[in-house]
Amino acid sequence: MNWTLEVVPIPVTDMDRAKEFYADKLGFHVDLDAEAAPGARIIQLTPPGSRCSIAILGGMPPLPGAKEMAPGTLHGLQFCVTDIEAAHEELVARGVDVSPVRHLGATGWEAGKGGTWNSFMSFEDPDGNGWLVQEAPSELSER
Repeated sequence: MNWTLEVVPIPVTDMDRAKEFYADKLGFHVDLDAEAAPGARIIQLTPPGSRCSIAILGGMPPLPGAKEMAPGTLHGLQFCVTDIEAAHEELVARGVDVSPVRHLGATGWEAGKGGTWNSFMSFEDPDGNGWLVQEAPSELSER
């Protein structure tokens, strides 16, 4: 049996502001923006080329056994791109406040690209949820 990660919930304060950030600034495709039940809304967006989407939820109680996350508390999830410099330029052009590209060197984080799998940048959404972007050597389907 395969276990696939397909949807990651993102805790936000303003669903419309988050939708604008993820769709317009990051270029994610809006898969769904609908009322899930009276007073409950779900917005699902998918990054270009990804098999995993994000979900912005409003007015929905957490599933039994799950804990509700406060906006701005999600950190460390990672996107992969095959050209980090081009991705950096695109994010800057779209108005995203993104860190410089850096890599892990002998003395810690150093400026610029590193070797294979060792080039990163980061950004936050309007609520402070933090994302990493890592350069991968090839598309997922080729690895």
